[in-house]
Amino acid sequence: MDEIRQLQTEFGVSQGALRNVVQLIDDGNTIPFIARYRKEMTGSLDDQVLREIAERLAYLRGLQKRKEEVCVQIEAAGALDDTLRAQVAACTTLAQVEDLYRPYRPKRRTRASAARERGLAPLAERIFAQEKNAPAPEALAAAFCCPEKEVPDAAAALAGALDIIAEQISDSAKIRAELGAAIQRAAKLRVAAVDAGKQSVYSTYYSFEEPVRTLPGHRILAIDRGEREGFLKVSVALERAAALGIVFRQSVKPGSACTEAVRRAAEDAFDRLLFPSVEREVRGALSQRAAGGAIRNFSVNLRQLLMQPPVKNAVTMGLDPGYRTGCKVAVVDGTGQVLDTGVIYPAPPHNKTEQAAKTVLEMLENYEVDVVAIGNGTASRETEQFVASLCKKSRRKFAYMVVSEAGASVYSASKLAAAEFPQFDVSLRSAVSIARRLQDPLAELVKIDPKSIGVGQYQHDMPQKELAHALDGVVESCVNAVGVDLNTASQPLLRRVAGIGDSVAKNIVQFREENGAFASRRQLLKVPKLGKKAFEQCAGFLRVSGGANPLDATAVHPESYKAAEGLLRLCGYEPSADQTALAELDQRAARLGWEHLAQQLDVGVPTLRDIAVELVKPGRDPRDELPPPMLRTDVLEMKDLRPGMELTGTVRNVIDFGAFVDIGVHEDGLVHISQITNRYIDHPSKVLKVGDIVKVWVLDVDPARRRIALTMKGKPAGEN
Repeated sequence: MDEIRQLQTEFGVSQGALRNVVQLIDDGNTIPFIARYRKEMTGSLDDQVLREIAERLAYLRGLQKRKEEVCVQIEAAGALDDTLRAQVAACTTLAQVEDLYRPYRPKRRTRASAARERGLAPLAERIFAQEKNAPAPEALAAAFCCPEKEVPDAAAALAGALDIIAEQISDSAKIRAELGAAIQRAAKLRVAAVDAGKQSVYSTYYSFEEPVRTLPGHRILAIDRGEREGFLKVSVALERAAALGIVFRQSVKPGSACTEAVRRAAEDAFDRLLFPSVEREVRGALSQRAAGGAIRNFSVNLRQLLMQPPVKNAVTMGLDPGYRTGCKVAVVDGTGQVLDTGVIYPAPPHNKTEQAAKTVLEMLENYEVDVVAIGNGTASRETEQFVASLCKKSRRKFAYMVVSEAGASVYSASKLAAAEFPQFDVSLRSAVSIARRLQDPLAELVKIDPKSIGVGQYQHDMPQKELAHALDGVVESCVNAVGVDLNTASQPLLRRVAGIGDSVAKNIVQFREENGAFASRRQLLKVPKLGKKAFEQCAGFLRVSGGANPLDATAVHPESYKAAEGLLRLCGYEPSADQTALAELDQRAARLGWEHLAQQLDVGVPTLRDIAVELVKPGRDPRDELPPPMLRTDVLEMKDLRPGMELTGTVRNVIDFGAFVDIGVHEDGLVHISQITNRYIDHPSKVLKVGDIVKVWVLDVDPARRRIALTMKGKPAGEN
């Protein structure tokens, strides 16, 4: 019940819906299934919110488990009382629990532990008490001299006692919390060069400082990387007097002969133990915050890239550009099946432009190619110019698009690609992948590790487990939102369907190869290792076209077939009604009353509305509602660009400080966050997303560094 209340506070969702969500998760249901087919139970929460709830639930349960472990260990040390137990119970983060546990955690040998072994703990306790009538600490220390325990005199005893006090002060959860808050509130991150004479990409940070509270994530990540690579020295700067004041207020009591000794111990604790430790924790928290933001940004970009509208049923030519090894060519039909392949050499050092043009023009006409996809890697600019020239020569009208080839080489060298195209070498597989990326980005990109797709920043610096988990969730969400054709889907696509993993996906493909195309969803139950639970989770996301039951080609779940048939009957339709007639289904249902129909059919209103949508537009693809990708028939070069020039481009990547836009000159231009809109935005993703078609104006061109600055705020003042 505590975790439900906490989730309600954080997400603003009713306790009833949260209890249902938690129960559904605990029962082994997948997030896509819960989001799509259990809307009545969750209040129609979408899959992103459900994932956040699931992650937070896991954290809260881990927190509770850690609290119990810590209490057991403190109790074993004989130090657990009701007050400490209540303090542990009140913790809301793992860091707070660890701070309370710190004084009781087994430590490596320290100066304080050595002093305790020499019997100086009672002396430390007496001095730290700072009683009004206490003798001077030197007098107290004289009673603890013991050469046999390596305490030769009072000075040695006092030094050991102060080491114990310093460690106690350093271990104080309250002092650590206050100091950490002060650093977050008032400290600056100070950065300097290890070698100012050594040029690097980190030169911006060779003499840099910024308040900790305002540091944006991309700067934190850049500074962290520069420090790891040995170019930068980083420290946290906090006004010493103010910081010491926090420590003194919690540890030093005035009016005692021992006060000054404790003050010295507190200052030693701050310099030697406390500040370095809290500084590391704050730096860690900054890095964690920056990484979390980068992972969220990467996830948003990946979702938008995967959900790019496909160029459906188009015969497509894929070109994987290259210099010495030539440009690899692959032509695929509207379903992605390979029709032809080859290699041409239109770029240096071969410059066999005429021969390459003859080969490509023949392929364009012979296979009636509709569109050409050009990879954006090495020799892409020359290849794009070559293709643009063919647009004017070809009798076959076609357009082209430069597509990101990030991850194509990873895929083409994989076991999966070798199994899919054993007859082709690695380079030709890459050309096929580039063509298919334009035809159906989602179906092709699921074959590649999401981290290799290239729509994030600093992805190699992220906590890899958290990054992989987040990106896998995005891929799963996109695949299930679109749906999968059971009879054509590849194993990598099937494994992303809710309830299906690698082994079951492999079994589905093998069953299909051995028994022919699936005639119905029910046949899935004959697939080895695909039981009733897996069928429940996956069936609604798998489509079977041309089967005996037309509902198998829709997103209507088999558990709702009876309700779908009942809806048609109550609205006056025959089961065989065509799509034209069904166009009025929504209006007829509204006249009869959704609530009334739902009660008669024993389903919830959200489910009934979803059924109606699917009956009117069976197997609809949410990507079809988005603007189509921008295809080109001409090409610009960087030397053609002038400040003030108006262009149309495609957003390729959205990052913390701006967005990169493809304007057709091979190098993507940067629209800095300050140039996106005239109003304030805290992140470019508030305005832009990957795949957006945008109007931009050229601000500046730097050919030497291959950099283009763009604006979306209109033509720069003073430009003609």
